Amino acid sequence: MKRRSWLAALMMTAASVLAVPAMAQDEAPDALVKRLSAEVLNTIKTDAAIQAGDVSRIVALVDSKIMPNVNFGRMTASVVGPNWRQATPEQQKQLQEEFKTLLVRTYAGALSEVKNQTLSFRPMRSAPTDTDVVVRSEVRGMGDPIQLDYRMEKTPSGWKIYDLNVLGVWLVQTYRTQFAQEISSKGIDGLIAALAQRNKSAAPAAPKAS
Repeated sequence: MKRRSWLAALMMTAASVLAVPAMAQDEAPDALVKRLSAEVLNTIKTDAAIQAGDVSRIVALVDSKIMPNVNFGRMTASVVGPNWRQATPEQQKQLQEEFKTLLVRTYAGALSEVKNQTLSFRPMRSAPTDTDVVVRSEVRGMGDPIQLDYRMEKTPSGWKIYDLNVLGVWLVQTYRTQFAQEISSKGIDGLIAALAQRNKSAAPAAPKAS
């Protein structure tokens, strides 16, 4: 799970770390990902604080640079599945907040694992008019290449990620199964409470005074 976690983080990071709306609107999704991948991987590898394991700095990086480039509303609704329509507006808001916190801290904890890995991209199989595509890539540098795919959609502000595939497992489907079980036994409020507790337990400790 640890390996899968950092791979998901790498995939999310590579696809979405820096928002450049004007350029992003004109770029093909795979070209956008390739360009941003080089930038983010360089940042991760050269940031002394991240390499030293400063979790709070990594959390800030993920929250400010990565999450704004994800269609988070669609991702959360997809993860919750049919139960999303049964949730009240307030419950939907809480679910989005807690799920975002879960993802931010999951990716933040995994980013420090990125060292000397590289990304290799497969040829795109899509038409210029497509608005929903799958960009396929591989992580190299840890033995056999690891398959990484991500679903992207074209929005007025550029291409956005809404699902990730790591080691043959789509993120949305994985969480949907977990969340459905929680909702079945404890309801929407039970899922919110479980996520809140999980996030509280995973919260990074405050840096020690020097």
